[in-house]
Amino acid sequence: MTGRRELLDTARTELAARPGVLLHGPPGIGKSTLVASLMASSVTRERPATVLSCSPEREDARFPFLGLIDLFARVPDSCLETLAPEPRTALRAALMRGREPADDRSSLAVRVGVLEVLRTLAATGPVLLVVDGLQWLDGPSAEVLAFVARRIENSDIRCVATERVADGEQPEGLRCCPPGTVALPVPPLTDDEVAHLVRAGFGPALSPALLRAVQGAAAGNPWYASELAREALREGAPVGSGRALPVPRGLRALLLEQVRTLPEAARHTLLVASAAAHPSLTLLRAAGLQAPAPAPATATDLSAHPAPDPTDPAADLADLADPAATLAYTDRSGVTAVDADGTVRFRHPVLRAAVYADAPEHRRREAHALLARAVTEPVERARHLALAHPHEDETVARALMSAAEYARRDGAPDAAFELAGFAARRTPGDHPADRGERLLAAAGYACDAGRLEEAGEVAGTVLATSGSPRRRVRARLVLLRNAGQALEGAQDLIKEGLRDAEGDPEAQAWMHHWAALRGLLCGELEDAARFARRAARQAATAGDTDTRIGALATLARVRSLAGEPAAAGAALEEALALVGGADAGPESWGLIRMRAILALDSDKVTEAGDQVTELLADIGEFAGVEEVMATLVALTRIQVRSGHCREALRTAARCSRALAETGVQAAPTLYAAALAATAGGTVEEARRLAEQAVRASESDGDRLFLLRALAVLGQARLLPGDPHGAAAAVEALQRVKELGEAMSAADPPLLRWYGDLAEALVVLGESDAAGAVLGEARTRVSGDAPGSVLAALERAEGLREAGLGRAKEGAVRLRAAVDLLRPLPLPVELVRTLIALGAVERRGRRRNAAREALGEALETATRIGAAPLAARARDELARLEAGDRRGEAGAEGPELTPTEARIAGLVGGGATNREVAAELFISVKTVEGALSRVYRKFGVRSRTALAHAMAAAVIASGAAVDSGEDDQVRPPEQNVTISQPVGARIPRVFDTRR
Repeated sequence: MTGRRELLDTARTELAARPGVLLHGPPGIGKSTLVASLMASSVTRERPATVLSCSPEREDARFPFLGLIDLFARVPDSCLETLAPEPRTALRAALMRGREPADDRSSLAVRVGVLEVLRTLAATGPVLLVVDGLQWLDGPSAEVLAFVARRIENSDIRCVATERVADGEQPEGLRCCPPGTVALPVPPLTDDEVAHLVRAGFGPALSPALLRAVQGAAAGNPWYASELAREALREGAPVGSGRALPVPRGLRALLLEQVRTLPEAARHTLLVASAAAHPSLTLLRAAGLQAPAPAPATATDLSAHPAPDPTDPAADLADLADPAATLAYTDRSGVTAVDADGTVRFRHPVLRAAVYADAPEHRRREAHALLARAVTEPVERARHLALAHPHEDETVARALMSAAEYARRDGAPDAAFELAGFAARRTPGDHPADRGERLLAAAGYACDAGRLEEAGEVAGTVLATSGSPRRRVRARLVLLRNAGQALEGAQDLIKEGLRDAEGDPEAQAWMHHWAALRGLLCGELEDAARFARRAARQAATAGDTDTRIGALATLARVRSLAGEPAAAGAALEEALALVGGADAGPESWGLIRMRAILALDSDKVTEAGDQVTELLADIGEFAGVEEVMATLVALTRIQVRSGHCREALRTAARCSRALAETGVQAAPTLYAAALAATAGGTVEEARRLAEQAVRASESDGDRLFLLRALAVLGQARLLPGDPHGAAAAVEALQRVKELGEAMSAADPPLLRWYGDLAEALVVLGESDAAGAVLGEARTRVSGDAPGSVLAALERAEGLREAGLGRAKEGAVRLRAAVDLLRPLPLPVELVRTLIALGAVERRGRRRNAAREALGEALETATRIGAAPLAARARDELARLEAGDRRGEAGAEGPELTPTEARIAGLVGGGATNREVAAELFISVKTVEGALSRVYRKFGVRSRTALAHAMAAAVIASGAAVDSGEDDQVRPPEQNVTISQPVGARIPRVFDTRR
């Protein structure tokens, strides 16, 4: 039922409210699957229905009453015995249970008999009539159903039917259904739904290239998709690089029944059209397919060639050698259509694939030879040239390679890969060096297109067959590039590459640069810096400016992560000088992103946004998947920090789409999606995506993005502000801290994440631990630390002060954090701080100050689209208003923090300090400290007095203390528990092992 749940629910609802449902659509769209589900639900409901069904096939239409016989197969003779003699005799004969009816009166008696039997069955329970395939129902059965359908009103009889209808056309079988039957079209599946369906049926054996081909040919038809995938896997050969998608014989027979009756000349016209990338009447005529005629039709006028009637076997098809006449005929047959401008379209992509697959190989080559002479576009012409000449030919190979380079420059890496692959296969055997170069070019183009599997296969071929150490190094570079973020296990690949690169400074520079990249991703920053410097020196010696630029850019990233912005900036400026500035083209793209990230980390958010937005516009469609993805991830980070939360969601979605075709879920893409959801989506979505990003990063061994993914996970779990989420946040953020320390990382984001960890610890009441984290962060803060880092630490300090019962001091620190943030273009951080300030002011009973801070937070969060923070602000305002009402009623009790409220509830219910600590996963010392503050707030000195005071507060107001979730403490006889299922336990806070 992939992609059909909503339609199935609609059909069930309509069937409950109406007398019938007619599902219609083209063959294979899933009508029968829906009917089967509707039948199953009718049988299993509280009042199961009597289901009478038939599923006629094409050959059944010529047998009278066969549909009725199938419908009544489950109706016993005893039901017929209650009929009057004449209807009983006629119906038994129609069902081949008696003599055949002989006259019109008998025909009427059959109809009356069917109607009466159905009414009798409906008197004892619901009846469901199912006709799966109205288009093949025999005429007499259809007439009986039409008669019955008009006469079953107000009875418990429902009808479910399907009808095969071409795309865009309306069903004709409603006359066989009761009046009021709703017709529901069954739409095509989306590409994602097709991918899910095919992978569910055939597993991971489908390559991304094959999946793309199946999606394109099936066009959302689930049956076509399954058949095409099954046939492609059966044949085993890879799709692409000149090999068309195979179409199974059975599907071809169904689709091409009428096409196969055409003369050879007409079928040849359709074959040429199927082989062309953009078929048109003009192109077909240019290919030499026009018939001699004194006045041939123009591209837009088909009336000059009257189309033979496809239903007339005597039609004269001699004129079908002319494209216009052929296509007019096939238009009537439902195969093709010709637009007003002469563009030729196949009615469904699978028809095009079927026509091409049905032709013999030599006919396909002839078609491509014709098109190679007719088309003028270089890439398409080269493709036809390759397919017309499948043998080795150096002249053809050079022409193909030239076209591949043209395609790459034109921003078409897929076409470039295909043409370079052709060129390698057309290279004569006595040119092994040329063949190796062309294979390496094809592998690079495949990487650009995100076709990682094909890139790996081609590079593997070079490694296995090439005797050139330099070409083997280049093949390993493709494999390293293919690995994406998963470089942890690439050590052997790099070592082998360095052995092959011995004595070749340029090749050594390539491999040392990849060693630096691996060190960066694996958190080995000192090794990464050493390799990057070595690569830059070797590249300078070899005169390889591109590699030198890349090595300097990597060095800049390493120095930035290590908290050395000046050194990072110097390396970046040196690299920019080598490319001649930021407008030098593709060589500068990575440098521009790096410069934007450095600006972002320095709170120059507007500058960073301008740089990356301009970069994205410049690279446009000319960049490969890697460049586009990296730029979109950077833009998402910038948009989140600058408060463009809605735009960040759109950018993250675009980033995901950029990699969707590769079949890979890259950690950076998941990280960007989680980050955007944390800012503008939902807490649950942010948590789910962040957990996926963590798993992907761990799988890749990518510690750089693992840091970021864990930080986002911590932020997502911290958003609700409850102890359960805070415990999970501490677990994630403690790992961030430990990873950062192991990597010797000290960049600004890491210090901001220290603040998040301290906040989470404060929510849990672990004030001492929070103080230790903040103390360590302060020792790492340099004199030129960005204002956002100082504000994050100040915010955490303020919350810690308030958590210790010093609300006034906490508010002072939080206002200082607000003052630090106001001049900065960081509205999300400002909103977080205002919410914290409002909550502390509320607990300190400074309600006007709280209302002002929370009101500004809500207004700003709503304006920038920060949905999770807007929800937090609304919750805090609701608590404030509830406190105002309690004050007016004279029943106001002490305000407790979330942790204090939970501890007070458990202690008031009779729990010991050790039991409370075990329940809340905090230390006994934390329980004792919090309990002392609770005693002071209630003015009591013992546990018994606390229980009485809490009971009095609850009786007086029903909600005297702040639980952090619902602003209430339950009566003493009900323990206050963590918000999770009974018996469940959250992970131990400081157990960060995985």
